[in-house]
Amino acid sequence: MRDDEPAEAGAQRVIRRAVGAALAGLEPGAPALVALSGGADSLALAAAAAHAASRDPALRVGAVCVDHGLQAGSANRSEAAAALARRLGLDPVLVVSAEVSGRGGPEAAARKARYDALAAAARDCRAEAVLLGHTLDDQAETVLLGLARGSGARSLAGMRADQVRDGVRWLRPLLGVRRADTAAACAAERLDAWDDPHNADPAYLRSRLRHGALPALERDLGPGVAAALARTADLLRADADALDGWAAEALASAAGGDGTYDTAVLAALPQAVRTRVLHQALLAAGCPAGSVGAGHVRAVDALVAAWRGQGPVALPGGVEARRDCGRLAFSPGG
Repeated sequence: MRDDEPAEAGAQRVIRRAVGAALAGLEPGAPALVALSGGADSLALAAAAAHAASRDPALRVGAVCVDHGLQAGSANRSEAAAALARRLGLDPVLVVSAEVSGRGGPEAAARKARYDALAAAARDCRAEAVLLGHTLDDQAETVLLGLARGSGARSLAGMRADQVRDGVRWLRPLLGVRRADTAAACAAERLDAWDDPHNADPAYLRSRLRHGALPALERDLGPGVAAALARTADLLRADADALDGWAAEALASAAGGDGTYDTAVLAALPQAVRTRVLHQALLAAGCPAGSVGAGHVRAVDALVAAWRGQGPVALPGGVEARRDCGRLAFSPGG
């Protein structure tokens, strides 16, 4: 931001540059969709994407508004966000419904429903990417949530700016932008953003973190805490990517044609790599994704690195792990 530049105009320029860089990486003519809730983050993202599309005829940018049905009037708000997207010049503009259900609490269920709805819309439109409005503040909150849960490096690595999951490319151009800047950019664009009351509801963990824990940390430790947490995520992501790559190679080296693994090869690996190898092996053996915890991996690791003649280890999905003649084997449980 230039010293003589108004803050609102400076924020608008920074966001336009970040979004333009993300869109520049797409194939010419391939459509992209902005996930638009009507909040300041997604609205600033949509405005910047519309600006980029207006300057480059090869860019095709639309929007998708997800109605979770969790609040009174949610359908009207989704339609209002869609109308804003159309006024910005985005095309196509879709309004889709999401069915919120399942395990993990209301926040996790709503997030899964939202991503499922966005992914379905992207596939229907054959969009190359979906743009999400996550900011640096969201990244910092994600890291703190991972710390509170005692998660490993992969969880603490936060969100990726460019990620392919469920067959959809997810882009987060605003991960280097503060939440205050998206509000300033909306002001510069004369756009009225919607404030989701759930974002201030202390019943939700992320809301308590956003309005309580993180401001307290910034007050007591200094205003750079959020940025430092985001940098930590970047560093841990690079480390986790390197370890995961090493683990994939080690898994292939230890694997036999019969689906078993050489325990001598596994035991020679550093623990940080070996536990990743075993996690991948458990998933390959049929353990449901998301059900494998650290305790499961530790129990199987004991068959490799702390062998004392112990019996089979029961795993999620009815899978059993056992050691037999120097091989680690998996089979359906009894």
